[in-house]
Amino acid sequence: MDDMKDNINRVDDEEAFAEETVEEAVDLEPDGEPDESESAETPDEEKQPEESPEEKSEEEKPEEPQEEPEASGEGESGKGSPFRRKEKKDKKDEQIEELNDRVRRQMAEFDNYRKRTEKEKSQMFEMGAKSVLEKMLPVIDNFERGLATVPEEEREAAFADGMNKIYKQMITVMDDLGVTPIEAVGEEFDPNLHNAVMHAEDEEVGENIVVEELQKGYMYRDSVLRHSMVKVAN
Repeated sequence: MDDMKDNINRVDDEEAFAEETVEEAVDLEPDGEPDESESAETPDEEKQPEESPEEKSEEEKPEEPQEEPEASGEGESGKGSPFRRKEKKDKKDEQIEELNDRVRRQMAEFDNYRKRTEKEKSQMFEMGAKSVLEKMLPVIDNFERGLATVPEEEREAAFADGMNKIYKQMITVMDDLGVTPIEAVGEEFDPNLHNAVMHAEDEEVGENIVVEELQKGYMYRDSVLRHSMVKVAN
């Protein structure tokens, strides 16, 4: 009987010891190793490749601080930014180019005005000179008519010789001014130079040939001062 009691007591002690051991294990589980469900890696984490040493070194590098634009003291409107300054510079360049273009245009207009006024002055001078010279032509015509009536034996006389010298002097002055006589007799008729007032039939000369000059014509430089009055054959 005593042996049975001892066995029963020993079994009871062993069960009590086992229960205490289980309780201690349960109490130590939160502070001990992590639970397999918590420590187990997810499928996504298992698939991620391990980072290389270079990538780790790049990630470990400290980020460089970004340089902030210098404040220009004009507030947050951005007027003092470099881009704003560049825009102002471009506007100044545009204004300079516009002013230069305006100056060039004004200079060109002034040059054209100067050339136009010079041309107008030259034309006005030529018109005035032609008007004066044209009024002198009848005087030359009268000198020629008067000298043509002097007989051959009297042309050596003092009066006739003096009139002839005055006539030659006037022709020289007219030539210096640019007045030259138009060639007519024996030349082909030119309506720009000749004024046909008579027509004659002459088989010895060609067609539209001037056979006689009734009044001498004159040129002033490149323009006709007076047309020649002529007789045209055939």
